[in-house]
Amino acid sequence: MNTLKNYFPILDWAKSYNKLTLTNDLIAAVIVTIMLIPQSLAYALLAGLPPEVGLYASILPLIAYAIFGTSRTLAVGPVAVVSLMTATALGSLGLANTTDYIAAAGALALISGTLLILMGFFKLGAMANLLSHPVISGFITASGLIIAASQLKHILGINASGHNLYDILSSIIIHLEDTNIPTLIIGVSATAFLFWTRKSLKPLLLKTGMNSKLADVIAKAGPVLAVAATAFATYYYRLELEGVKVVGIVPTGLPEFALPHFDAELWQQLLISAMLISIVGFVESVSVAQTLAAKRRQRIDPSQELIGLGASNVGSAVSGGFPVTGGFSRSVVNFDAGAETPAAGAFTAVGIAVATLFLTPLLFFLPKATLAATIIVAVLSLVDLGALKRTWSYSKPDFMAMLATILLTLLVGVEAGIIAGVTLSIALFLQRTSKPHDAIVGRIPGTEHFRNVDRFEVEYDEKIITLRIDMSLYFVNARYLEDRVYDLIAQQKGVQHFVLMCPAVNLIDASALESLEAINQRLKDFGVCFHLSEVKGPVMDQLKKSHFLNELTGQVFLSQYQAWCTLHNESDTRMSKCAKAALSD
Repeated sequence: MNTLKNYFPILDWAKSYNKLTLTNDLIAAVIVTIMLIPQSLAYALLAGLPPEVGLYASILPLIAYAIFGTSRTLAVGPVAVVSLMTATALGSLGLANTTDYIAAAGALALISGTLLILMGFFKLGAMANLLSHPVISGFITASGLIIAASQLKHILGINASGHNLYDILSSIIIHLEDTNIPTLIIGVSATAFLFWTRKSLKPLLLKTGMNSKLADVIAKAGPVLAVAATAFATYYYRLELEGVKVVGIVPTGLPEFALPHFDAELWQQLLISAMLISIVGFVESVSVAQTLAAKRRQRIDPSQELIGLGASNVGSAVSGGFPVTGGFSRSVVNFDAGAETPAAGAFTAVGIAVATLFLTPLLFFLPKATLAATIIVAVLSLVDLGALKRTWSYSKPDFMAMLATILLTLLVGVEAGIIAGVTLSIALFLQRTSKPHDAIVGRIPGTEHFRNVDRFEVEYDEKIITLRIDMSLYFVNARYLEDRVYDLIAQQKGVQHFVLMCPAVNLIDASALESLEAINQRLKDFGVCFHLSEVKGPVMDQLKKSHFLNELTGQVFLSQYQAWCTLHNESDTRMSKCAKAALSD
């Protein structure tokens, strides 16, 4: 039963479901549904898909996540960055018509979902650490700027294209003289209204004495108000005849459920893009889920989250949608609205389904400029240029990685940016761990504590060198450890004992083991005993599987204090057994 609960978290939270929980989830679902309808339409537009595809991608994925996801408040659906990556991936295929484009979007979601599920089964949730925070921050900031710039064409009512900031702005400038004034008025007005509702509407309503929760619902309904007002204005004044581009006919009814058609060549072309979307979507989603879970002292399982997001993407694929993930803004709204379980997402899916069945005819006169305004306001909240200054002051290497990610994303494109981000994150990790921090330590007088000789006044025995290594040992830093030990021995001629202090060593891989064996042999030749101290249990278990401990010239001490007492008390006039062994050899 526990195994089933691991893969079906719904079995865990459903057993304690009650009327109060149901009420809270329903309230949250109403609020998120109001927010999600215009967002779904807008992000489909961003992905280059018909607006109804955004609605389709907001139904079955939410139900799938409610069954398989571990976060109580994560709201899954179309999001800005993944929608942009979808547009980039599909735009490079040169597809002939909308039908093929939609089919390719479904295939992209299916491939991404399959990859996520496989990673979940292999417990690869730690992949969330593949991208460093500065790189993710830089990528999201750059993506936000590209997304906002890409929507300016809808605000201006012109034709423009491009997958990076330079191409987009160049295209906009070329076509600027074609600006449609009625569209511009609608776009600017909607953008200004949405910024105002986001920052000022709720405080204004609270000043009138309105209930806080009701004021919050009305403020979150800002995009719906903008949609209704601009659609009515377009209809009443027949602005579509003046060149205002509208959504047009949105099919009524639920999507047909079917797996995307398998096309080996197409799927091969989409594989790399699907992998990148999977990584970015998972990292974004699990970051939001962990943040919200911590606020309620809950926890999520990153590996099960892979399965939950994978199932959501498969659900999107079979229902005519495109890649989805957990969204920051709607998840925060879901959390603030009081959602207690993933059932709130399932209820939201019901709300979206009802809208798809009955409200789509009302969207005919909705200006695309309004949807563009919705996207711009949403993504600009993700832009954090101040992070550059903060990172510069704290860590120059992290700043360079962030800056490189931003520039490559802006000037080349999102896929180049995320590939660079992954590469830079791994390169930074390897660079930092190739030379782990270490310290020669001595005893704090009168205590059992050992500290860096360069930072504290310590007792030090010239015949003993104790090197504390502050990182796991593996192939990247194994040779560094060898060189460091040999240099120390060369500098201190009278040493008889060398102690490697390992309180921070959680792993010794095969390469590091070979280095330890080489150190042991070289020190033996020098007449120096090689000892270990404070080795953790799992590391010791691994060492016992090798011949290293049998060949070790010294001892393995439980604590550094024990090593000090044993070795320091050895008579200075008595030659160590290691030195004797070296002479006898």
